[in-house]
Amino acid sequence: MDALLQAAAPLFAAAFSLWGSPVTWLEIVAFVLGVAMVLFNLRVNPLGWPMAIASSLLYALLFANSRLYGEASLQIFFVVVALWGWWQWLAGAGHDGTALRVGWMTRHQRVVAAASTVAAWPLLGLMLARTTDSDVPFLDALPTVASVTGQILLGRKYIENWAVWLGVNAFSLVLFGIKGLWLTVLLYAVFLVLSWVGWRAWRQIERNHG
Repeated sequence: MDALLQAAAPLFAAAFSLWGSPVTWLEIVAFVLGVAMVLFNLRVNPLGWPMAIASSLLYALLFANSRLYGEASLQIFFVVVALWGWWQWLAGAGHDGTALRVGWMTRHQRVVAAASTVAAWPLLGLMLARTTDSDVPFLDALPTVASVTGQILLGRKYIENWAVWLGVNAFSLVLFGIKGLWLTVLLYAVFLVLSWVGWRAWRQIERNHG
């Protein structure tokens, strides 16, 4: 990772300052790609996935440079899941063998998703506390594990993914504010609004198909 950060050093040049903190060119490009990704997801358009891959790679560098190692590792995971999600949206099938479409989780699936997220949070927090120099290991761990849940649900076109993203984005506003990543704070504020829009839009899609 150190070698990648050194290679990407020109991208960390400040484009301007926002509330006393420099905003880098890397953060600007990642911001634009992130917004484009969510807009495509709102429309259930598979082109959102390559946008997600590019944005995640850039944010991995940005977060590693800010010592948010959980968030940086999450971005690499996002790349892998984005490849899987892209394939799911293009060729995946539901439990009945038909083409994958927007729908609701079962009660059992919701319980499993929630329990897995809650159980993984302190485990990741302890790992970050003991193996990295992160100064916010547990704050970093919570949106990290919840984002894994949200990304998997998005890949399977479950409407509940938007509820998970609502929580993740709201919490991330605080985390990135602590780190002074103000353009990213703005991005996650946009994500927060778009998560609500996505929740409503996908519910309408499900009703229309139902």
